[in-house]
Amino acid sequence: MKRTQTNPLLLIDFYKATHFEQYNPAMTKLVSYWTPRVTRLPSQDKLIMFGLQGFIKEYLIDGFNDHFFSRPKAEVLEEYARILDNSLGKGIVNYDKIGQLHDLGCLPIEIKALPEGTRVHVRVPMFEISNTHPKFAWLVNTLETALSCSLWHMQLSANVGYTYRQIVNKYYSQTVEDTIPKSRAIGDFSMRGQESIESATKSSAGFALSFLNTATVPMITYFEEYYGADVEKKPVAFGLTSTEHSVMCSNFAFDGDEVTMLRRLLTNIYPNVSFNCVCDSYDYWNFVNNIIPQCKEEILEHGKKGFLGVRGDSGDPVEIVTQTVFALWGIFGGTTNSKGYNVLNPAVKAVYGDSITPQRLEQIYYILEAAGFACNNVSLASGSFSMQCMEGESNHHAIVALAELENNFLGSNSVGYVDLIRKALKHHQFLPYTRDTFGMAIKSTYCEIDGKPVMIFKDPISDTGNFKKSQRGLCLVF
Repeated sequence: MKRTQTNPLLLIDFYKATHFEQYNPAMTKLVSYWTPRVTRLPSQDKLIMFGLQGFIKEYLIDGFNDHFFSRPKAEVLEEYARILDNSLGKGIVNYDKIGQLHDLGCLPIEIKALPEGTRVHVRVPMFEISNTHPKFAWLVNTLETALSCSLWHMQLSANVGYTYRQIVNKYYSQTVEDTIPKSRAIGDFSMRGQESIESATKSSAGFALSFLNTATVPMITYFEEYYGADVEKKPVAFGLTSTEHSVMCSNFAFDGDEVTMLRRLLTNIYPNVSFNCVCDSYDYWNFVNNIIPQCKEEILEHGKKGFLGVRGDSGDPVEIVTQTVFALWGIFGGTTNSKGYNVLNPAVKAVYGDSITPQRLEQIYYILEAAGFACNNVSLASGSFSMQCMEGESNHHAIVALAELENNFLGSNSVGYVDLIRKALKHHQFLPYTRDTFGMAIKSTYCEIDGKPVMIFKDPISDTGNFKKSQRGLCLVF
């Protein structure tokens, strides 16, 4: 059976298949909540609610209709017996409940949720899930595993996008014309470094709550299928034409130089289209300082229709991006915007396609702002690292280094600021994102047995962090 055609009731941890027999036979209702229980990121005490609507449509509606209810009952039961009897042991799982659900013909589940896009305080439930038929209380937490593994990364990626957006909002407000859209400042280049196509698609969807630029094409169809988007009627996401090393290196091998390909891109291939050109296949600064000036006339002519993105792809991103802006200013000049900041000639822009962590983004913007340049002179992107790991800097060292930068660089042509940037980047730690970054979990807090309400809660005495203590009873979020 194809992985994408798996019966949703088999998208479980093994132990979920055994809980039906373990619940009190007289239990007719179970209520559980999805809650971010703790934050391990001192600067973040809220998590963005996102992904539930997509999950409901993809798995609880389409998945159950197509791969459970529409299949013959005997076929479904045989599938369970074949897989679980040969894995857990024959006779351990009672399949009567599966047959009863198939006979019912629908999923007796009710979900109440906060609106998607809401930033939810830690310890506040995002949604409630319960059963609507007294025979199927067991079904509520059977769905926990699929819900959990589908939602946590999407919600963290939404938070990642929000983190970048706050940095963009700050520096764009200071240095960029208000008519320039903030939603195009950062792109998402994480797809190739994600765990799977599905993970990349849904992670990029979370990031897209804050930015429209992306390299993840299937994210568009995900939004169209599950969130009512239509790329023909309203912007969903934007990509940008770009070269890669295979293009630049193969042309160099044939032409014997890099300038021939750059001219061909500008005049023959994309004369009317903005594009990014990766420039560091060999010697980045030779490309910037020698090859680009040879094509100045063609670049300016091309600039009437679109920009040339001068893209670095290796080295210290903070150094590469900021120095590129200064070099392009020296070659092409530009104008001063209404806020008093330098804006490059619209024919060129500095680009870095990944490796831009939130910390590096802030350092790049800080340097540009301190040197009198608007932050829309650069087009930057987050890679898979930032979607799965936070780079935690020592604030003390970063602040000291940037203060030295401000004192020593302004009004000077010196490039000694590079060492100061490296000093700021040197002191860091890496914090991987997992489900436990925000302690996200579905926990049962209420049930009914013999018609009587029963409060459910856990309160482990060994839980020194005091985050595994659950809510108790029915919750009201207002």
